[in-house]
Amino acid sequence: MHELSIAQGVIEICEQNAGGRRILEVTLEIGALSGVIPEALEFCFEAATRETLLEGANLVIERIAATGLCNSCGVVSNIETYFDSCPCCGALALDLRSGDEMRVKDLEVE
Repeated sequence: MHELSIAQGVIEICEQNAGGRRILEVTLEIGALSGVIPEALEFCFEAATRETLLEGANLVIERIAATGLCNSCGVVSNIETYFDSCPCCGALALDLRSGDEMRVKDLEVE
């Protein structure tokens, strides 16, 4: 379960940016193709934040849809996998535009 190491990384980022203050809420952006299971991350986050500045903090996860740009017709469309074809022309050459990211978007501190 790589979500535990992700949770630990998020905690580290948050603590480095909180200025020693208690963190009340963390907002994460997670792409649909990032490979992160939000429910597993929530579980790991709760366990990993014990006895840290984030203990009891609310975790907000915002899902980012995956989109791809067709190299043939130029249409940007939502995709479900890295191997989807263009819904407009059927081409397989899509460049991923969003959906594989994961980042700490916002912190709320005391």
